[in-house]
Amino acid sequence: MSATTDKQIADILATYGEPLAGNVWRVQGTAVIYHKALERIAVQARIRFDAPVIVRAERDEAVILVTGHMPGPNGDRTEWSIGEALIGVNYRVSGKQAAYVFAMAEKRAKDRVILKLAGLHGLLYSEDEADEFKASRPDLVAANQSRRPEPVREPQETEESDRESGAANDADLRAGEETGRAEAGSSEADLTARIDQAQSINAVTDLMLAPETQAALAAMPPGVRDEVREHAKARLVALGWPARSNAKPRKAAVA
Repeated sequence: MSATTDKQIADILATYGEPLAGNVWRVQGTAVIYHKALERIAVQARIRFDAPVIVRAERDEAVILVTGHMPGPNGDRTEWSIGEALIGVNYRVSGKQAAYVFAMAEKRAKDRVILKLAGLHGLLYSEDEADEFKASRPDLVAANQSRRPEPVREPQETEESDRESGAANDADLRAGEETGRAEAGSSEADLTARIDQAQSINAVTDLMLAPETQAALAAMPPGVRDEVREHAKARLVALGWPARSNAKPRKAAVA
């Protein structure tokens, strides 16, 4: 994705008080945005939806038509889109995972409508648009990479050895938890320091979008991760990034 496209996406997101960093990532050059970020944009833009219209209803397939309206200076703008979910084709489930074809179809349709009304259609896609988009989420990728198989333990010969082993394992667990907390704190301090050192909006955005940064954020406890993201947003505002309250009204382009 070109720097020009990045800037265009960032400018539109800023209209709704959302930064590019932490909300958007790339899959083979395609920009992808979190579903939750689109929900927040819908709230900020005061988008309202009509009742969905079911176009197709099968056991393994759902096709739903969704229409949305967004208020503007010249009256409401209206967009519609169709969401589809067909198990085994564009909606994969594995193992004992429950399949919710209607919920997925509605989510896809609403996300497409939000993108159209916000002027983002054609610039990026919702994470729910394709399974590979969701599977590539930075937090999920980092979590999968951090998983390690547990070591195989040899059976102990005596009860005394069992007790000694149990005590040692408890001590190791406590030490591991303390180390994890220390590493999370160190990672947070390092990342916030790098954010503070960034001298431009693009520098903060590039830092937050970097794969190593996404991996570090994914490894942090949720509360710490949110604090770092808020710190990055505050730094963007300090560098001149337009918070929504200060942004000029923008008429989103019709897709």
